[in-house]
Amino acid sequence: MNPKSIDVTILESLNHLLTNHPHLLPAVYDMVHSQLGLPRDQLRWITGANRIPLVDIMQFDYDRQLGVEMDIRSKYHYQGDLAQIYANNRGHKVHKWHHYIPLYDRYFSPYRGKPLRFLEIGVSGGGSLQMWRQYFGPQAVIYGIDLNPECAAVNGIAGQVRIGSQDDPAFLASVIAEMGGVDIVLDDGSHHMDHIPVSLKALFPAVSMGGLYLIEDLHTSYWDTFGGGYRSPHNFFSSVLQDLIDDMHHWYHIEGQKIPEVSNFCPAIHVHDSIVVLEKQPVQRPSRSIIA
Repeated sequence: MNPKSIDVTILESLNHLLTNHPHLLPAVYDMVHSQLGLPRDQLRWITGANRIPLVDIMQFDYDRQLGVEMDIRSKYHYQGDLAQIYANNRGHKVHKWHHYIPLYDRYFSPYRGKPLRFLEIGVSGGGSLQMWRQYFGPQAVIYGIDLNPECAAVNGIAGQVRIGSQDDPAFLASVIAEMGGVDIVLDDGSHHMDHIPVSLKALFPAVSMGGLYLIEDLHTSYWDTFGGGYRSPHNFFSSVLQDLIDDMHHWYHIEGQKIPEVSNFCPAIHVHDSIVVLEKQPVQRPSRSIIA
């Protein structure tokens, strides 16, 4: 069967389905590949306005012989305890890419055992809040927000859960006010290109000096169903991140700043596979000298 002959109506339906239910991507991929008989090496021909992100994420499954904890430790030479905390999580579902674990520990370890105020966008099964509670300790104020009202069922177990949208600045402000401020924001929400910058612009100004803002699962920037696409002008890396980099260097060009509410207090941006970390610190005007 030639993939170009697929009825456009089918693609539109799949695209609509994945836009509203992105967690179904693996199942839809399997259906297109197995049940429609499309070879994997021909799926790239499904292009255009109706393209769906036919990337088989199951190819990234961990080494089952090693197990979760040892897969993380062996691949990333990681010695910290977060690998064990994550691997031993029970009771509530948590889904993380393994290379995130050492990165979390790199950036979050200075905050452990302190009265940290931590906000995670995206609650899902509640397992991540459980993981953060064990990692940060009892002094941490931990909140999670999610659009799905069913997530309210895990409220109070490891942290507080509030139901609302990450692209609603008024709702976000109310949560921050309830928390008494925020030191770290981890955006693990919709991963949609339209939502990520709204949350960033609303929440970054509220982050305390010395705090962090992380956005993860940014591989969705390359998927049409999340509003992105390869080299698309809507891709987070092509749009928001490029603006932030240009803003950081606004001293050296005459185009001004695009996102000053973030850039005026963000002297450092760290880009990892699918994760961007923004540091919240005062930005100083550059100065130079010549010493002889």
